[in-house]
Amino acid sequence: MKRFTARFLIFTCVMVLCLTSFAFAANTIKIGIVDSYSGPAAIFGIDMRDGFRMGMNEINAKGGVLGKKMEIVTRDEQFKPDVALAMAKELIMKENVDLLMGTISSASALAISDLAKREKVPFLDTYAKSEKLTGELGHRYVFSMADNTAMAGRAAGTAIAKKGYTKFWIAGDDMEYGHAICEATWNQIKKLNPKAELLGQTWWKVGETDFVPYITQIMAAKPDYIILGNSGASVIGFQKAAKATGLIQKVPIYQHTAIEFAVLTSLGLDGPENVAGTASYMFYYPQTAENKAFVAKFQKLYNRLPTMPAFFGYVTSQMVAKAYQKAGVVNKEKFIDALEGMTLDTSAVGKLQVRKCDHQLLYPMFYGMTKKVPEYKDFLIGTDIVTVPPGTGYPTCEEIAQLRAKTK
Repeated sequence: MKRFTARFLIFTCVMVLCLTSFAFAANTIKIGIVDSYSGPAAIFGIDMRDGFRMGMNEINAKGGVLGKKMEIVTRDEQFKPDVALAMAKELIMKENVDLLMGTISSASALAISDLAKREKVPFLDTYAKSEKLTGELGHRYVFSMADNTAMAGRAAGTAIAKKGYTKFWIAGDDMEYGHAICEATWNQIKKLNPKAELLGQTWWKVGETDFVPYITQIMAAKPDYIILGNSGASVIGFQKAAKATGLIQKVPIYQHTAIEFAVLTSLGLDGPENVAGTASYMFYYPQTAENKAFVAKFQKLYNRLPTMPAFFGYVTSQMVAKAYQKAGVVNKEKFIDALEGMTLDTSAVGKLQVRKCDHQLLYPMFYGMTKKVPEYKDFLIGTDIVTVPPGTGYPTCEEIAQLRAKTK
């Protein structure tokens, strides 16, 4: 009898725990985030997570979504695609997440996107720049909540083509992002300036730290403009080497994110001036009421200024909540239907919209030059900003459909 009673008590406790866990899960919307939280790219992953968390906490404080609280479960992919894929599988199979988010790495994002398609789980890319995600490799279950190489490259190419340079050199990290951003920029320059000539290309392995030999080779070719496809730590490393070798004083360069705060603050006042860059968010521009409010909230909460990924994270939190509210239920398929074509009328950079045809969130692009200014004592900022409206020069829905048709 005692043995039976003990077994009954154990069974009862287990059932109570299971029912409690089920009740808790039923009252939450679980979001799995796979991103870089260690290594040189960690600043981007941490800021995206914190931007999303800030927005999520604001939503939860108002009662959540559909009577449910949003919660996040994070995994560190260490900037490695194989690790990212394993972490995403774990979040789907063991954590039973309602949707996936991440990551800074384009290779990781493409791998997770393929998994999301197979498992029919929505995946929201929050920083990776590969235009393939919503281009030829796009599908129902992937959305891009960040800008991409097509947006940045075409905006930069449009601005650079007007400068009249004719002899170009391409260089960067030998990876998906590096090639894509350079190709998008160069194609736009060539389209608008038929006299432009590509003298050559230089590609180094991901993680390279010694750029002097490459710079020596580039300078020997005597280009009058350099297009760079750097990512992560090499953005900062190359700029330091370019300044030390005198390259930056002799040849103008374009480097996407060169005017982004995460890069500028890492370089400090030692960063080179007159480097052209693009960004779809900057805490110091535009000086709208919405941007000032976002910056103030983020700074008060985290005691630092927000970067571009922090803004992407915050915007994503608003879009996620709005999509679930519109869907009226926590359901993966209905969430996707609701997010397609959704707009965010007020943001720090103006009205934003997720295109229904390819699931790409369209941002304005800001092009400018790095410069020291009296207002900021510890870092440079982007100046002489030119704003390129959302969708300018971006592939049409018809072009996206044609791209996808070729890959089937």
